[in-house]
Amino acid sequence: MPEGIIGHMQFSLITDPGEWQSLEVEWQALVAQAHRPLPFLEFWYQKTWWQTFGGGEWSSETSRLQLIIACQDGQLIGVAPLFYSEKAGNPPALRFIGQIEVSDYLDFLCPLSELPRFMEGLLDFIKAEPGLLSRNLDLANFEEDSASLSLLRELCEQKGLPYSSEVLQPSPYIPLQPSWEEYLASISKKQRHEIRRKMRNAEARHATDWYFVTAEHDLQAEVQAFIEMMRNDPSKVAFLSPVMESFLAETAARAFEVGQLHLSFLTFDGKKAAAYFSFLAGSKLWVYNSAWEPAFGPCSPGWVLLAKVITWAIEHELTEVDMMRGDEVYKYRFGGIDRHVVSFKTQLS
Repeated sequence: MPEGIIGHMQFSLITDPGEWQSLEVEWQALVAQAHRPLPFLEFWYQKTWWQTFGGGEWSSETSRLQLIIACQDGQLIGVAPLFYSEKAGNPPALRFIGQIEVSDYLDFLCPLSELPRFMEGLLDFIKAEPGLLSRNLDLANFEEDSASLSLLRELCEQKGLPYSSEVLQPSPYIPLQPSWEEYLASISKKQRHEIRRKMRNAEARHATDWYFVTAEHDLQAEVQAFIEMMRNDPSKVAFLSPVMESFLAETAARAFEVGQLHLSFLTFDGKKAAAYFSFLAGSKLWVYNSAWEPAFGPCSPGWVLLAKVITWAIEHELTEVDMMRGDEVYKYRFGGIDRHVVSFKTQLS
């Protein structure tokens, strides 16, 4: 593991997945302190993504681990979760482990108080470290207000480095209130009435219930039911390759194992009508994917389930339901407010 000392932080390059595995305990401790405690930066998620390279988004033949860590006084203080990759339309570069398609938000792992020193040292290390396979950074899926993104821009300007940054997608979030009624009062009158109308309509036509998967359920069967329900959306059929199915199933299993899975189903007359695959992290519910049965379309099962999930989140004192990437109309009907995910590119050679 080549090493370099920059300031008081010791930067190291890790290229061996086995050595990466040895960081699990320290990595997880760092997640709790990070300036961006994202579910996609959890150790279990990053390793799961790496097993299939994002469900087949990247090829194992052209991808190599290029993880950079910074330690201080023997303690892990920062992580740049990077890998080298290339494919058609994506020139050779260092990228975030997790980008692009299946991880909504990505960033560096570091406490906010240490972030300026970490980011400056990281750029210097990337410029000088002989073991790196590229000195080009092609980083996707920053949240637009990320402190590390701002620091990258500032540092590139200070060092005279060329860089570019662009908005990739909107990513709406729903701020919550102390009660369901207060939440409804916070959105437009038209949408408030529409949500109530759809819920009344569903309950008038069907015996309506919902649940989320717990230890009492067969997790594997529930995940497979969710995947099969996803196939009702023509746009998701091609997406659900065997390797992607494997990624989704393993992601659900690992999230369940650490208590971060919230896989919910709405039932009409005892039959599954809609589902949300979400993560629990921090004080937020992160809605990762959704599915519904077209046969129940007239009763808007997706809307009904989202209302129940929001009610649950409020009752459990969460502050936000993050609907994540995509500008689907229903997200805004529930009071979604846009923020955006952003890319950043620079050349350090």
